[in-house]
Formats: sequence, C-alpha cells, structure tokens
Amino acid sequence: MSDVWAIVLVFGGEDVTAACIESLLAQDYATLTVLLVDNASHDGVGARLRACFPRIRYLDTGANLGYAAGNNRGIEHALAQGADYLFVLNNDTTLEPRCVSLLVDTAKSQERVGLVAPKILYFDQPSRIWYAGGDFSARKALGDHRRQMQPDTPHEPPRAERITFASGCAFLMPAKVARKLSGFAEDFFMYCEDVDLSLRVRKADYRLYYQPAARVYHRENPVHNPTAFQIRLRDRNRRRVVRRYYSAVDRLRFAVWFYPTRMIRLAQYLLRGDLPRARAIVEGATDR
Repeated sequence: MSDVWAIVLVFGGEDVTAACIESLLAQDYATLTVLLVDNASHDGVGARLRACFPRIRYLDTGANLGYAAGNNRGIEHALAQGADYLFVLNNDTTLEPRCVSLLVDTAKSQERVGLVAPKILYFDQPSRIWYAGGDFSARKALGDHRRQMQPDTPHEPPRAERITFASGCAFLMPAKVARKLSGFAEDFFMYCEDVDLSLRVRKADYRLYYQPAARVYHRENPVHNPTAFQIRLRDRNRRRVVRRYYSAVDRLRFAVWFYPTRMIRLAQYLLRGDLPRARAIVEGATDR
C-alpha cells in the first residue's frame, strides 16, 4: 500500500485544526501519516496540538512563511521520508472516512495524474457545494468552482472527472509530480498559488482530476467579504499569473476586463468610506 502523507498547515485555529486531525486519524487508509506544519502559530497552538496527538508528525517552520512556502516545507519533509503521495489540506476542514482511499484509488487508476481533488462542501451547510471540480478562467486569471452553492448530490459513485483547476484547500499529488514541480510557487505567499500550481501541472503534461465520492467539509462562509489583505494579494497574484503564462494578446484581454472592474470596485469602497479596502484595490493593481 502506498504511503500517503497528509500535510496540515497551522497558523491559528486550535479547535478546528484538532477536528481536522481527528478526521484524518479516522480515515480507513492504513498507511496515512499526518504531518502538522507549524507556521509560527499563535500562543503555542502547534505545540499543544502536537502534545494532544502524539501519533502525528510535527514540523516547526520557525516563521510565518505563508500558505505556499509553509506547505512546501511539509512537502519537502514528507518526500525526504519516502512519501508516495502528498495530501495537502486546509486546517479548517474535516473529511469523510473514505476520502483518502478514494483519492489514492483515483490517482492509481488514471493516466498522467498530476493532482486529484475531492468534492468540498460547506461545513455549516453540508448540503451545499463549495467546490465540485474547477475550471481555470483565463479572463479572470482565477479558478472557477463548479456548482458552487448548488445542492449536493450525496452518495455519488466513484468516478474520475477531468478538470483544469484544483483548489489548494484539498488535493492529492503524486510524489514524482511534487519533486518535478517543487510544490507551490513561494512568491505568491497565499492566494492564487493553487491557480499557478494547476497551470504548471498542465504545462508539464500532467492531468487534473476530480473525485466526487471523496468528500471534504470546509469551514467557509458562503457570503464572502474579503479583507483588505485578501484583496491585495489576490489581485497582485493573478496579475503574476498573467505575466508568467499569458501571451501578449491574452494579457490585453485580461487588462481590458481587470482594470475597469477594479476601478468600479475602488469607487464602491470609496463611497462606503472603506479606505483600507480601497487602498488594497490600488495596491493589488500596482504591486509587482
């Protein structure tokens, strides 16, 4: 049986991370190792979780490296220990018991597998879909979630479905792909690092798959009101995606959509008197 290492990055959220670890330890996959990567978590959260779950492995990065680099340190550690597959997972998620097994079965049954993504449901509204596979949107330089907020279809039979975008919230990656691509692009810090990874996987002639029978529950608010920090990094990073992967014509098409929409959003925030978000719009549209 292949060795799978689940990588859970923690910066905060002790209780939700504990629930995530518990769901991993309850998986029906026998050779699963849980690696908690402590990304300079607040108030000793990582150390307490380590003490609470003596069966798991623990890695301290020593600083807040962001989602991309923090997960990369976990990926590197797992590869050095001989992992066959890496399962990257948000700490604010829980899994159904067959999730890992179904993802591994999918990876083994398909050709040129780069990433395998599960179905992701809202934790507080488990009958609603957050992610049912994804598609890269060249117009927005973002990943679109299929069927988001639509009612779930429970008890879907296992099947492999081709996709073009895998959410960084949860995905399985074969070790040979991780070695070839070196994980996430660390200069993204967080946000759109999964878009960049999905594009690099496809560019390397690997395929992305979605497995609807593998189910994850994500503690995400259906009403999304991004913080100024999120706005700045998201917009900066999708502009990085455009610079790295787009032709001159596609860059122009993106600019024609992106900058007018940012101006509209800037005006909206200014009219509300929301100066931090207004400033974030400007910075996201100008930062390199």
